[in-house]
Amino acid sequence: MLSSCARLVSLVRPRICHPSRSFMDLKVLVASLNDFASLSFAESWDNVGLLVEPSPPHTVRTLFLTNDLTEEVMEEALHRKADLILSYHPPIFQPMKRITWENWKERLVIRALENRVGIYSPHTAYDAAPQGVNSWLAKGLGACTSRPLHPSKAVSCPTEGTHRVEFNVRHCQDLDKVMAAVKGIANVSVTSLLARTDEEETRISVNCSQQALMQVVDFLSQDTQLYQKTEILTLEKPLLLHTGMGRLCTLDETVSLTTMIERIKRHLKLPHVRLALGAGKTLDSPVKVVALCAGSGSSVLRGAKADLYLTGEMSHHDVLDAASQGITVILCEHSNTERGFLSDLRDMLSAHLENKINIFLSERDRDPLHVV
Repeated sequence: MLSSCARLVSLVRPRICHPSRSFMDLKVLVASLNDFASLSFAESWDNVGLLVEPSPPHTVRTLFLTNDLTEEVMEEALHRKADLILSYHPPIFQPMKRITWENWKERLVIRALENRVGIYSPHTAYDAAPQGVNSWLAKGLGACTSRPLHPSKAVSCPTEGTHRVEFNVRHCQDLDKVMAAVKGIANVSVTSLLARTDEEETRISVNCSQQALMQVVDFLSQDTQLYQKTEILTLEKPLLLHTGMGRLCTLDETVSLTTMIERIKRHLKLPHVRLALGAGKTLDSPVKVVALCAGSGSSVLRGAKADLYLTGEMSHHDVLDAASQGITVILCEHSNTERGFLSDLRDMLSAHLENKINIFLSERDRDPLHVV
């Protein structure tokens, strides 16, 4: 029989994690998720990344995927013993002034923190990613080539600057003084020194920030010889070929609109879609080029040259504008154009995370709108 002291020790002995149970530290997992699809691809207005963080250290054994985090889905996640919820749509978007039990989104935050569950949202970062939501949506069209409607720009190092200033230094003896002065300005980096043998001049090229530009110009303007041969260039980040918002898809083989409708319904597992025929078009009209955008596509699709627009929802007047130009519009409801991607995401994340954690897909997540 154990003594009372021995019984007490046995009760408070810490739980041993068996090697067979995989897990990841939350910060490590979030870094891996950011590597999978950089949050820098997200739109500036969006609210992405880790939105709710339990007090550290926080270990994640189960990752739970959902398109929308509703209270019903939260119950499911807690039942699944989730340690982190990846909600495609950010449940926290507008600033919260208080966290009370009166508002359903505030209740989600309370329940997450009480149960030590983190919440992460990628949203438009996954829209733009090469392997993301819009690329998945394009798979339902049939064999095609696609490119982003609005390509993302490469992320540059902050020290690369926004402007390039080039100028000549005539006398070699002045070079050290000029270089020391330019380097003394904050947010300036010297990118090259080019000697011109024909004029015995040295061409200086420096990169600088918007804030530093005026200081560089002010310094150069104090010497007319320097300033007369000064050129200022605005630096643009290069476009990324396969990353960005929306997709413009060109089919390998032209099909009828009827065939395309059936392909879309089959891919999205929908019995119905909403259709606005373009002016002069019929169900037998050919479809060769499709412009698409998961979710709400009005601003992304506007102005795209295509036979068909495919998205979840568009404003009434944007539908009228597209139809007047002979462009047919198919609307599938907002989240119906996104949710199916989560199955592919589960498989991709399992491989990306080397099967270190359990990943579950919500069974209660669904579009709030139904055809009756």
